[in-house]
Amino acid sequence: MTSIPYRIRRSERARHARILVDGSGVEVVVPRRFPLREVEPFVEEKRAWIERTLRRMRQTELELPPARLEDGGEVWYLGERLALAVRVDPSRRREHVARRGAELRMALPPGVAVRDALERWYRRRARAEVAPRLDAACARAGTTYTALQIRGQRTRWASCSSNGAMSFNWRLLLAPPEILDYVVEHEVAHLEVLDHSSRFWRLLASRCPDWRVHEAWLRRNGHALRL
Repeated sequence: MTSIPYRIRRSERARHARILVDGSGVEVVVPRRFPLREVEPFVEEKRAWIERTLRRMRQTELELPPARLEDGGEVWYLGERLALAVRVDPSRRREHVARRGAELRMALPPGVAVRDALERWYRRRARAEVAPRLDAACARAGTTYTALQIRGQRTRWASCSSNGAMSFNWRLLLAPPEILDYVVEHEVAHLEVLDHSSRFWRLLASRCPDWRVHEAWLRRNGHALRL
């Protein structure tokens, strides 16, 4: 039986060992004092789940091809494939990224990575895409939020705090638009019901009848939403 490659990360916040499987591989997150000799048995205990997850991820990537971060490559943007036109300009001091129809044009100073410049562009676009959706959803619900942040969480798509502050993951722009719409409705429902009780799901269903379909899509494909 072959061993499963994995990396270990100690976390001050972790209370128990857990395993994360995503496009970058398998990561074992352990509390600060967790004995390293117990990591391998823990991974073996979870082997069946890890292997199932990796197989599912490989199948997903056949259906949702990963981004190609090079001149002539492609990236996803709310269900569309944008062609990358990348140019390194030694005279530039600042990067310039702009969409022109189905093309994303990038003029980069030497030494600036395509991925880093793309992520900064997606973060800016995420605010422009999320804010009007959030405002409209709140208007329909008769609620308000207090702040909007764009972040890059690894395991969370969005959050709503008890004081109404909203946070959304920029990687949602790599998903189809109906997925972003669903996540917005999900978080707006949390302005009224903070937990995931049956009351919350009834409220969400009244606003987004297909929430189960969208939630399943995120569970199945979320690992592929990356640059």
